Amino acid sequence: MSIPTDQDNPFAPPTAAVLEAAPEGSSRYIPEGRSVAAGRGFAWFGEAWDLFKRAPGTWIGIFVVFAIAWIALTIIPFGGLLLSVCYPIVAAGLMLGCRALEQGKPLEFGHLFAGFGTHSGNLLVVGLLYLAGMLVIGVLMGIGMALVVPLMGGFRSGASNWFAMAPAMALVFLVSMALMLPLIMALWFAPAIVVFNGTASMAAMKSSFRGCLRNFVPFLVFGIAGLFFAILAALPVGLGFLVLGPVTWAAMYTGYRDIFEPRD
Repeated sequence: MSIPTDQDNPFAPPTAAVLEAAPEGSSRYIPEGRSVAAGRGFAWFGEAWDLFKRAPGTWIGIFVVFAIAWIALTIIPFGGLLLSVCYPIVAAGLMLGCRALEQGKPLEFGHLFAGFGTHSGNLLVVGLLYLAGMLVIGVLMGIGMALVVPLMGGFRSGASNWFAMAPAMALVFLVSMALMLPLIMALWFAPAIVVFNGTASMAAMKSSFRGCLRNFVPFLVFGIAGLFFAILAALPVGLGFLVLGPVTWAAMYTGYRDIFEPRD
């Protein structure tokens, strides 16, 4: 497999910073995170692409193994719950892989499971807390639907009834998404915070939430860019996600390093 050149980089902004290797211990950890410029939300993709280019075959292989495991777990009873609990452990291993690449070391398939060998207890609790939050949101969404449907006449046949219920159902969905956003913010950087700093689970999730909140605009840029790249990735029969998936993982690391471990 040929490695794309910088000119072929679909993610790098015109002035994206290049991720440089740094010796261990050279950075400072900021538990509350720092605020960064809005454009950094796009630059995280550019720096993540640099990490992807260093081991594209391994990255794609890791993503394929993860995708197969994810599909297998979702079709067995309670597999989805197990996936939610274990995901922070898997993500932590991938963060270790990104750190290894940054330091000039190879990315290995073993990084997919590296989180099980370090701080796995705290990472497991992060997964359990995330799962608990998702279950609470699911219950609230169910209660909302149970209240909305009878008020709108129930699930009777007829297009007019469905159209009448659509706004209320959309409102329940939007409220659920609004409740999920803080939970996702608390999870986003938590694996990296735990695995690199040995932070306790709840403290790591609080730091992740605060770091995301302090950088709402960069994350808005990051989300818009991610949506655009997802559309492009879906065009070639979805094969683009073999690249976008690993790049997104790497962007979690570059965002973490930018906000919590600045080296400037």
